[in-house]
Parts: sequence; C-alpha cells; structure tokens
Amino acid sequence: MLRDYWHVTKPGMVLGNLVPVLGSFFLASRGHVDVALFLSTTIGISLLIASACVLNNCMDRDLDRMMKRTHNRVLATGLMSTNAAFLYASVLGMVGMSLLLEEDNLLSVVIVLAGFLIYVWVYGLYFKRHSVYAPLIGSLAGAAPPLAAYCAVTGRFDLGAVILLSIFGLWQIPHFYAIAIYRLDDYTAAAIPVLPVKHGVAATKRHIIGFIVAYIVATLMLTVRGYTGYSYLAVAIVSGLVWLSVAGKTYNSSDERLWARNLFVCSIIINFTLCVMMSIDYTMPTV
Repeated sequence: MLRDYWHVTKPGMVLGNLVPVLGSFFLASRGHVDVALFLSTTIGISLLIASACVLNNCMDRDLDRMMKRTHNRVLATGLMSTNAAFLYASVLGMVGMSLLLEEDNLLSVVIVLAGFLIYVWVYGLYFKRHSVYAPLIGSLAGAAPPLAAYCAVTGRFDLGAVILLSIFGLWQIPHFYAIAIYRLDDYTAAAIPVLPVKHGVAATKRHIIGFIVAYIVATLMLTVRGYTGYSYLAVAIVSGLVWLSVAGKTYNSSDERLWARNLFVCSIIINFTLCVMMSIDYTMPTV
C-alpha cells in the first residue's frame, strides 16, 4: 500500500523536474547558497509537483486504462480510491506550499502556484483531451518550477528569468513529441489529440526540428547576456547540435519508434548536462 502512494506521485517526473530546479537555483545563487531557502524551495516545489501528479492520475484514470504504458497505474487499476488520492494530493500540496511560504518570496510562490494550476486544470482537464496545442500549454507548467527556483533567489523577474523560461519551455516540446511518436499507438487508442495523431508523424518531425533550433538559440542567450561563462556556452552548442543531429536522422530512419526513443533519451541527457553546467559556470550578468 505504501508503494502505491509512492508510485501515484510519479517519482520519475518529480525527479526530472528537480534537475532544472537545482540548475536554476544554483545559477541564481552564484556560489552563495542560502541553505534554508534551498531546502524550502527544493522540497516545497517537489511536494507540489508530486501533488499535481497525483491529481493528474485522478483525472486521467479513464485514459490510462486505454493505454498500454499506463493501464497498470494505481488509480487506473483501482488499487487506490480517488477520494484517498485527492486527500493525499491535498496534504502534499499544503505541506509544500507551507514550506514555500516559510522562506520563499511571494513572486516565487505565485509562479509555482500558477504552474500547478496550469498543469492540473488548464492542461489536464481541457487541453490534453481536446487540443493539439496541449504541449505548448504544458510547457509553461513544466518551466514554472525552475523559474520559481531562480526567482526565489533573485526576488525579481528579470532577463535571466525570461531566458530560463524560454529554455525549459522550448525543451519540453520536442521532448514530449518524441514520447508521442514512440507511444503513438497508445495515444491513438486513447484518442488523445497529440500532433502525430492529428497531423501525422512527418509534420511532428518538422516541429521537432524547429523547436530544437529555437531551444539552442535560447540556451546560448545565458552566455550572450552574461549569466554563464564560455564552458557552459561550449557545452550548450555541442549538446544542442547533438540533439539536432539525432532529430535529423529521422529522415533516414527505418524504425521511427527507435528513433523517437533515442531522441527522448538524448533530450534527458542534454537537459541534465546543461543544468549541471549552468550550476557551476555562472558569471555576473551584464544587464
């Protein structure tokens, strides 16, 4: 039973979101880490992400039953009641929000709350089920945790915040499209209107290339505007070109599912690498 409560929070997603949270926090801290603020921010944001994931599992339990990848989830199989899940999500959310309110500034708290509401209500309840543009909305929710971590340190929404919002928002779209192609049969079975279902894989590939190019440009802006050094810049250029190269191989690939899986794995490695680099190769911005 305890394992069910663990799995319903989607721990992989929580951990995946924590990586950019750490990168953004350390970038903003520039070597001067406030331990109390660090703990309240990382733990508080993680708990709110977990809460959002539990609520998402509640709302998606009908869709999850139709998809091979998700049909064994706790709520889809009835191992946990929706009432218990809602109560659990509420406790996680309240504890997380309490931690944030204890140490973080109002701007950071508002950003986290906005991301939570966008993911659960705007994306989860409507766009995911009805619109091909759902990933664009979801990317805002996904970029909220690192943006909040940055603002928790700086206390302002400056150019650095805009650049981080662009980086993590743009990263999520090709990352998601790779999943959508890899799991195309699942999304088709559940009638979820993702781009490859509605407009085909070829159109999705073109979007992937375009968003990766935009992502590369956004990553370079941290150095261009003086937030990171040249080591970060070198890694950003190389990793971005590697991701673009992997995406470009689709036009010569005989196995689209294998290509999509490789693209997905590549996106995770690149995101992790860039977050590490922005954590250690920070400079004083020129703006």
